[in-house]
Amino acid sequence: MKLTACLERALGNVFLLRGKECPFLLRDLLASSELAQVFGQPVMDILKVFVGSPCGLNLRNVCWHGFAAPQEIPPQYCSMLVLLTAGLGQLLESFLQQTKQTLVHRPFVTVTHLEDLAVFPDVSQEILSVLEEVIKKSTFILKTMLPYWEVAVTKFRSHRFADCAILLLTQLEAGLRGAFAAVNRCPRRLLTAESTAFYTTLDEILAKELSDGGLNQLPPLLGEPAMEFLWDFLNHPEGPRLRDRLSHGEVNTHELPGQAAHQLLAFSTVLLLRFTEGELTASFKEKAAIKSLISIAEGYRSRCHPAAQLKKQVLLCEERLRSWPALPLPEELVPEVARLDGHFETNACSSLMIKIMCELCHHLPENQNDFDNLDDLYTEKWSHVLNKLCQAPIPTLYSPRVVLEVVSLLRKASARCHQVCEQVIASMELRHQQWVQKTLRSRQRQNYGHMVRSIKLLFPVLYLVLLLIALELGSILTISAKSTCEHQQYLKFLKSVLQYTENLATYTSQEKNKWTETVSLTHRALLKIWAFCEKKQMLVHSKESTNTLLRLEPQRRSWPFPFSMSHWWIPTPGDEQPPA
Repeated sequence: MKLTACLERALGNVFLLRGKECPFLLRDLLASSELAQVFGQPVMDILKVFVGSPCGLNLRNVCWHGFAAPQEIPPQYCSMLVLLTAGLGQLLESFLQQTKQTLVHRPFVTVTHLEDLAVFPDVSQEILSVLEEVIKKSTFILKTMLPYWEVAVTKFRSHRFADCAILLLTQLEAGLRGAFAAVNRCPRRLLTAESTAFYTTLDEILAKELSDGGLNQLPPLLGEPAMEFLWDFLNHPEGPRLRDRLSHGEVNTHELPGQAAHQLLAFSTVLLLRFTEGELTASFKEKAAIKSLISIAEGYRSRCHPAAQLKKQVLLCEERLRSWPALPLPEELVPEVARLDGHFETNACSSLMIKIMCELCHHLPENQNDFDNLDDLYTEKWSHVLNKLCQAPIPTLYSPRVVLEVVSLLRKASARCHQVCEQVIASMELRHQQWVQKTLRSRQRQNYGHMVRSIKLLFPVLYLVLLLIALELGSILTISAKSTCEHQQYLKFLKSVLQYTENLATYTSQEKNKWTETVSLTHRALLKIWAFCEKKQMLVHSKESTNTLLRLEPQRRSWPFPFSMSHWWIPTPGDEQPPA
């Protein structure tokens, strides 16, 4: 598996000698004319036979998708691939000498978001001992695949974390394929990867629906926490996508964080226990370390879903916004802040903000719905409110497109708010330093005063926008209940909020420094927000918003123990159902 991954990565580097964008799939890469120009078509045909086509040996997919048991891949095939790879190196060297080109190796991808997914404690010796016993009894594991699990534990003990992760990922797919076939009563889907048969991979195993349109019964069996963990590790674009990155050779295996293997092993332990019965299993579940793993697994919520990432963005932005009152300010400019209060448009903005905040406060958690004036935003209370809103659970598994569309707009607005926060902090620190050093020209000193006055207004405005985002996210599921017309109006409203944050990010940049214009810009935006809020058209105004969340939350299925597949039934010709 490591050889095919390295080979694919290397071939991609060679492709870029002649092409511009490397194909994502290995079969497309091997079929490219660019590689044929370098190595010759006969050589590429041999590669296709070994690793690039379901009509050939298809070694790459057979291994990486967990179809091949130990001893099923003859050593001669491995020897052939090693020799073939060496031969490719010689052909490449000749090509580079003839064309006077230099091969550039693409940098490896850094695995991201692993810190967000580190929910389980490091795997201890006690957990490893339990796992070694469980793999012998769990119906999740085909007996022919048992050696892979044993080697995975051995690799973990010797700190070969990448090897451990590779073995675990392929065997998790093999086990999940078996559970998928059993619970959906389609045993023929256990067929190995043949050129004439459609075979089942993780994409379909983790999908909501089957290829025939029926509902996949695996998610209800595993429960939402397990499904969300698998989606976070394997599928979500902003997750680590470990299987993809390792199988395509995008990750330097020597630098893969050990945390990846720790998390996969911990999750696998709970999953295997889920498919194990007997008195010994019951005694394992009574161990404190195992109890802790099961409790964490049952409470897992997505970290890499766009909605979860939005919560993270809101809290990061609030953290930076909270630092504004501590920004340095020359004593000479303190009167400038007070001058803002008499400005007509500023007073209008304050009045609108109070109206909007009073309306939004009706939808805040209990004991957090009192709001007197804008000075309340300078207290710790609002930081606590945002944290509490972002901690509220939101069902994220198989989110509808309309939900993801709204989350995308909210994320863009949140990102612009964060950009404004950073720009204000950078500008205030720079201008204060220049003030102390007396290097500001007359116009710059005047602009500094405008900035100080504007920031007093922008501080509560940004808190208001963050509060609006958090509240709308908490009621995100109600978007599906809106009519087509209401949905379009709501999207138009969100786009206007996004437009405001984008313009604000432009005006507050050090290149523009249009601080006076931010007041008029804010006034227009607040008028639109209040008009929409007054019509009760926001998601928090839906009468069913709270009820929907309460109704959906108890349905969150979680690791029901136990489930036994008793044995794996491999169909024979003419069989359609497993034996009783």
